[in-house]
Amino acid sequence: MTQVRSIFARGLFDNQVALVTGGGSGIGLACARELAYLGAKVAICGRKADKLEAATKALAGDGIPEGHVLAAPCDIREPDQIAAFVGEVLSRFGRIDVLVNNAGGQFPSPAMDMTPKGWEAVVRNNLNGTFFMTREVAKRAMIPAQRGRIVNVTASVSRGFPGMAHTGAARAGVEWAALGIRVNAVAPGNNIQSSGTSQYGEALLELARRATPLKRLAVPEEVSRLIVFLASDQNDFITGAVYGVDGGQPLWGDIWLIPEPESAPGAPPADKG
Repeated sequence: MTQVRSIFARGLFDNQVALVTGGGSGIGLACARELAYLGAKVAICGRKADKLEAATKALAGDGIPEGHVLAAPCDIREPDQIAAFVGEVLSRFGRIDVLVNNAGGQFPSPAMDMTPKGWEAVVRNNLNGTFFMTREVAKRAMIPAQRGRIVNVTASVSRGFPGMAHTGAARAGVEWAALGIRVNAVAPGNNIQSSGTSQYGEALLELARRATPLKRLAVPEEVSRLIVFLASDQNDFITGAVYGVDGGQPLWGDIWLIPEPESAPGAPPADKG
């Protein structure tokens, strides 16, 4: 694993506590490592214990003291599990200054082939889970403290998201505001090479690379540095904004090839001469 590097000064998050969902791998782990490197105590959660164990080892390898890291399983689709995890974080660290709602998941599928079960699974995870976690942290930590930073990791859907109608709808519904709390979103493109996009397969990632003006895929650290800024106290006057991290792909090309029907609905019959 690469050494942590940051464009920000050490100590930027001293005396702060950051909670990162989906912190066991990919963008979530990149955020947790950089936040810890910059002085935060970090709490990470996810559904898979093996990923959390590997993430804990990675943070230890960065030189982060064991007492500055809390890693525990939590299914963000279950409000009771969220309440228990947030309670554990507050019991251990006494506060939560930063929340990075990174946990989520989806699968490529044309809308016409998507089952109700598949749709509901993504909405429960990406929309409901983010809302439940945000509500719990806001009510129990940030609103009483009259301060906080929340960054929601969404998806780049500025021109729609063919093949990902479920995640486009779910992630577009995420928002929260409260006294003294800045809430923003970072929208990674489908051209980020991470654990979240690995399930798409090499062929789809290659299409994403070719459809990106920069002609390459990004790494999670290129997303985390923007999240870290928005989560910091240096972000004084930005709230309610969505920032794309996609190499300009939404302005350039499509990666999901929509098949041409033999006869488009509503089109006049072909002239057979």
